[in-house]
Amino acid sequence: QVQLVESGGGLVQPGGSLRLSCAASGFTFSHYAMSWYRQAPGKERELVAAITSAGGSTNYADSVKGRFTISRDNAKNTVILQMNSLKPEDTAVYYCYADARDAWGRLHDYWGQGTQVIVSS
Repeated sequence: QVQLVESGGGLVQPGGSLRLSCAASGFTFSHYAMSWYRQAPGKERELVAAITSAGGSTNYADSVKGRFTISRDNAKNTVILQMNSLKPEDTAVYYCYADARDAWGRLHDYWGQGTQVIVSS
């Protein structure tokens, strides 16, 4: 069974930090790029951060650059989103996402169930 299980969400004050974790199982984690998406109420789901399968390259949404860091540990099948200097506009459900293309170009992708982040005083 493929699973992506997020943890670490919660309620924090503006300026605070949270560390989100995603534990993967049921697929070859090291073959997959990993991403964090978020969706705020009434908004479209948006890409927050992405990391290549070997961890050699990362991308971030402009809104989180300098504040969030994505990392992965392929030996532990985990991906992390370290969120610092949190703002109320970071409030959203955060989702872990895995994707890869096979030799024929077929997409293999999986979504986690999401974890809630609320930034409020």
